[in-house]
Amino acid sequence: MEKISIEGGKPLFGKVEISGSKNSSLSILASCLLTDKKISISGVPKLTDTFFFLELLSSFGVDIKGLNNFKNTEKKHKELNLVICSPGGDLSAAFALIDVMRGSAIPVKTTGLGMIASAGLLIFISGSPGKRILTPNTSILSHQFTWGTYGKEHELFAAQKEFDLTTTRMLKHYKKCTGLTEKKIRKYLLPPQDIWLDAMEAKNLGICDQIKEIK
Repeated sequence: MEKISIEGGKPLFGKVEISGSKNSSLSILASCLLTDKKISISGVPKLTDTFFFLELLSSFGVDIKGLNNFKNTEKKHKELNLVICSPGGDLSAAFALIDVMRGSAIPVKTTGLGMIASAGLLIFISGSPGKRILTPNTSILSHQFTWGTYGKEHELFAAQKEFDLTTTRMLKHYKKCTGLTEKKIRKYLLPPQDIWLDAMEAKNLGICDQIKEIK
């Protein structure tokens, strides 16, 4: 919610237009169903809730003038900016977030700064095409994921299956987001040893789309 903060102890002059109350408006609007006469109501706030309530009244036969004036009046975000500075973390959590990003109704811009490593890199490259930005001094760390287990024979076989599934999932994700071949992915993004990349190297590998300062 927007607000005005006043400091300094100086007198305040001017006028502020107070919008109507949504909850009160909905109750008043519902009373239209009780009469067949023309009713004029002013000061109704232009909100999504109000618009859908007016549409509901319209479906009951209420003739509403100016209904379209209430449509799409609330602020809508044009894109989501996800700023990432991460040493990595849990792969399951990373892919859960990636699924949410893919299902977003609006573009997701990823901005990387400082360091992006391991699972953080998987999340960063999931940004919408053309909207993956690195600051000039950002460092990228790529490596194979850490894995280990113990238990009975059948438990080890089950864990091995999960290891193979995770590797395949990561290969597909890197290929989709960077366009690299599996050979290059295994060399630069899933190498047997840690590999550090600067912003330009990351851009050349298709990890980011732009390199620029944050303004």
